[in-house]
Amino acid sequence: MAFIKKKERPRERFSLLHLDLEEYYFEQHIAYILKSNTGRRKIRGSLKVCSKSMIFEPEPLEEPIIKIPLRDCTQIEGAEEKENRNPFVENNVGRFSVKCKQVYLIKEHGIVTPYRIVRGEMDYMFQLDTVVKAADIVQTLLQLHRASCLEKLGDQTAMITAILQSRLARSSFDKNRFQNVSEVPHMECRAEVVAPLVTNPGLVCITDQNLYFQPLNEYPEPVIQIKLHDIRRIYKRRHGLQPLGLEVFCTEDDLCSDIYLKFYKSKERDEIYYYIATFLENHITEHTAESYMLLWQRGHISNYQYLLHLNNLADRSCNDLSQYPVFPWIIADYTSPELDLNNLETFRDVSKAVGALNKERLERLLARYREMPDPKFMFGSHYSSPGYVLFYLMRVAPEYMLCVHNGKYDNADRMFNSIAETWKNCLVGATDFKELIPEFFGNDCSFLRNNMKLEFGKRQGGKMVDDVELPPWASDADDFLQKNRDALESQYVSEHLHEWIDLIFGYKQRGSEAVAVHNVFHPLTYEGGVDLDSIQDTNEKVAMLTQILEFGQTPKQLFTTPHPQRITPKFQSMSRTTSYSTSVTEPGSPSEESFEDLTEESRKLAWSNISKLKMGCQHKIHKEAVTSITVSSNGSSVFTTSLDSTLKMFSKESNALQRSMSFSNMPLSSCLMLPGDTTVVCSSWDNHIYFYSVAYGRRQDILMGHDDAVSKICWRDNRLYTASWDSTVKIWTCNPSAPSGTKRSNFELLVELELEAGVNAISLNPAGTMLVSGTKEGTVNIWDIDASKTLYQIECQSDIINDIAFSPDSRHVLTAGNDGFLKLIDVQTGMLVSSLPSGEEQRCFVWDGNTILSGSKSGDLLVWDLIAGKITDRIKGHSGAVTCMWMNEQGSTLITGGEDKQIIFWNPIY
Repeated sequence: MAFIKKKERPRERFSLLHLDLEEYYFEQHIAYILKSNTGRRKIRGSLKVCSKSMIFEPEPLEEPIIKIPLRDCTQIEGAEEKENRNPFVENNVGRFSVKCKQVYLIKEHGIVTPYRIVRGEMDYMFQLDTVVKAADIVQTLLQLHRASCLEKLGDQTAMITAILQSRLARSSFDKNRFQNVSEVPHMECRAEVVAPLVTNPGLVCITDQNLYFQPLNEYPEPVIQIKLHDIRRIYKRRHGLQPLGLEVFCTEDDLCSDIYLKFYKSKERDEIYYYIATFLENHITEHTAESYMLLWQRGHISNYQYLLHLNNLADRSCNDLSQYPVFPWIIADYTSPELDLNNLETFRDVSKAVGALNKERLERLLARYREMPDPKFMFGSHYSSPGYVLFYLMRVAPEYMLCVHNGKYDNADRMFNSIAETWKNCLVGATDFKELIPEFFGNDCSFLRNNMKLEFGKRQGGKMVDDVELPPWASDADDFLQKNRDALESQYVSEHLHEWIDLIFGYKQRGSEAVAVHNVFHPLTYEGGVDLDSIQDTNEKVAMLTQILEFGQTPKQLFTTPHPQRITPKFQSMSRTTSYSTSVTEPGSPSEESFEDLTEESRKLAWSNISKLKMGCQHKIHKEAVTSITVSSNGSSVFTTSLDSTLKMFSKESNALQRSMSFSNMPLSSCLMLPGDTTVVCSSWDNHIYFYSVAYGRRQDILMGHDDAVSKICWRDNRLYTASWDSTVKIWTCNPSAPSGTKRSNFELLVELELEAGVNAISLNPAGTMLVSGTKEGTVNIWDIDASKTLYQIECQSDIINDIAFSPDSRHVLTAGNDGFLKLIDVQTGMLVSSLPSGEEQRCFVWDGNTILSGSKSGDLLVWDLIAGKITDRIKGHSGAVTCMWMNEQGSTLITGGEDKQIIFWNPIY
């Protein structure tokens, strides 16, 4: 309905909707019309020359618009040629006559009504009001008349297209239309403006300041101008399943664009697209379906907003009724006096296509499907088509309906009369599988009311078609829309909307998955279903394109893996406690539970001010790069490992190095503090894991764990998790010896997880139920620990994964790699949902699920806004790469280590 609210020219009755579908409006002339049987009365108006008709719009509002189809003309002749030798006939200059068998009278008395068809022999005389040779117009009309009378539609289309392209080739953009004399033109090409049911050809000109479109017919304006700096969003579009469209928005959230252009060459479309993109600071196409999914999943945008974004990305546009935005039926109860959104029976099963909701009907359709020759399809009509859109919008877009139905309204009993009846027909109708449109969840209820008092006719029983009949639970149309919005944003729908997205935009849209869930439509509705350029026969090509445009089109497929579920408050409360160290996850003790809220507030405060970190003291305590940091629970002692093969103990209280230990001559890769602060565990490139007694200052135990270097270790509930370059992750039960060191530790290998490449990083989720590993080849594996099986294997990065960690709510995994990217993975589906480039290696990070602090090769700390998908701040740090970092649970302490052999203590600023 948004397209109806566009600016209209005041007092103008003519519309491109008065043309036939796929017809062009070429030119207009001021003229007088004189009908043979009306005496000498002349009526002044505007004569429109179109590719299949001539239309006369009279100036007097009480007079109807006259449409004369060229195919119904029996004679078109210039009056001066016929009568210029007769001295008794005057004023023949600029006249021509038209004889026809049929005319359409449109908008009689200025009212939108079905067209009145007048049949019989008629003779019209036109006299031009300007110095234009009638012979030129007659010649044009005769040429178009020949095209209209061709037997085959393909031949008609080919001839009209040739005429159009000839006219465009003879045209050039009027540079006098530039808004500024200093403008520098960049490119000029031919194109058409696309609006619902119509297109208007002309010339596109883009300069260093403006985008211009000059219609061939100067309708609705001589030139349409859009300032490049006003543009907020641009989208490439498919039009007729071909990559020729470009849609431009000057607003952030409007449903309808400022201009939709269809080009004749995709190369020209792409050149203008990229040129405009250079003027956009925050180009909307940087937002992928995955990035919007992340926003939606975390509750930053509503279900309604998310569906609009997906429609946009899937080439759905309000300017293209064959690809109008599609929304789901949500409510299934249209008979109860009250709407209960806490009752599951209130809702439609969104995991099924509309055509699969009724089991009996589905069985009949499947029986036909099994007997059908290839290419097979289950449903003979689509869930979204121009006819269905106008079915819903008939009360606010009557002229569009008249255009589709050749000047008539549809049968009164087939119109949009009742919500309940429409829903019922979608369940039982043999060919009715339609979904809804965004207007059902908007704020404008005018499409449900007959505010224009249009006469749509009588239904069986004598009742006039008027306002839409609403369900008993809706007090009025506004209340109906409000309850529809409430249902769309409800807990149930939030938990299940991803299932409908799988059907319409996702992996169940096509292929074997679509067959399995009974979601198969005609092949022509799918992108790539037909190659129009390969069809040589013009008639076949036109018929195919007409079918594509009229039948409806399946949205562009956005997801090829299962769509993740939304994180609703119910799920968010499942896991609140987490550690922010990327190498070890420790459970909070019962004594800390009373401080949970305080810890949460402290964490939020710290992360909201993370970009204000200030460098505190720094200490060069190693001879080589620092590889890992762990801290005692009271924060007084900091332990670090290094490529120099030493474990160092630094005292924050005395601000001095207190101990230095070496277990072998090989580098130490990571370390962690066991609960109780009595033991530090270190991993080494010599294939061993060492246990160091803090109290006794000596090696307490040693575990020969792997056949190659041990890269990372984690600890939880007396279990040690070790990762190695020998392509394994091992899980051990471990009971460390007493502080005296008189008793040897008990080590028992529980599980050995095998991978295809050396493992460089691992992490546990807060609950200790899942483990994630990252390899030297960039592969991520998510493991179910209890079942000891891989849930997902994702080819994530193109190089070594340096660090990896779960989000606090266990919904996502973040990785950092040598390829300079941070990658975000949805744990529920294994989908790679975001890829954040930095331009340099990222060695380590900490994060709270929304904001990331990463350590880069340059030595800077980078602050990332995950939702916006960009770096928001860069903090100067080490003189070499940042190799490791540690943050306490409250976020109040941060320590980093680097290739410059230093550790740096950072001070948060609130």
